[in-house]
Amino acid sequence: MNEQLALFPLSSFLLPRGKLKLRVFEPRYIRLVKEAMSDKRSFAMATLNPFVSQEHPDRILPLVCKVQIEDFEALPDGLLGITLRGVARYQIIERWQETDKLHVAEVTPLADWTVSPVANELKPLAISFARLLQEYPQLAELYPDPELSDAAWLAGRWLELLPMQPNLKISMAATDPEVCLQQLSQWLDHNA
Repeated sequence: MNEQLALFPLSSFLLPRGKLKLRVFEPRYIRLVKEAMSDKRSFAMATLNPFVSQEHPDRILPLVCKVQIEDFEALPDGLLGITLRGVARYQIIERWQETDKLHVAEVTPLADWTVSPVANELKPLAISFARLLQEYPQLAELYPDPELSDAAWLAGRWLELLPMQPNLKISMAATDPEVCLQQLSQWLDHNA
């Protein structure tokens, strides 16, 4: 069933069970957060295509992740800080802007990855991610209980973190988690 979601477009990439901290300051995004917190309208994180101009119709890529606000705070600089958790993947069918330039889209749900064990040959990716959590306290703060043995969780977090072209991330996210992890392993080996 189709749904209407407000969009928060960024260069970041988010998938279900992923988390993201944001600083919100533009009036249109403050409105988006207020509407989400009052259950007026949900929103999704959308990824920007860095290779096209601001006005290009493909500026916002078609895969979006509906989010829930897990936490919010007033930051020392006076801005609003929010922590988001990805809950579901959607495909944009149609997109438009409201008068304050807030992007809104009609979306259709996509199947999310199901929990599945990490194959033995791909366990080095889990070990590497565990090291990242030790080295980067901000990342560990987002994931106090990492699901390193779940291929879907692990593939999603790697896709969110790695500096890949957004279209490549979207194509990998369209596969199943084990195939995605195999592709990520090859990408990491090639780019090491």
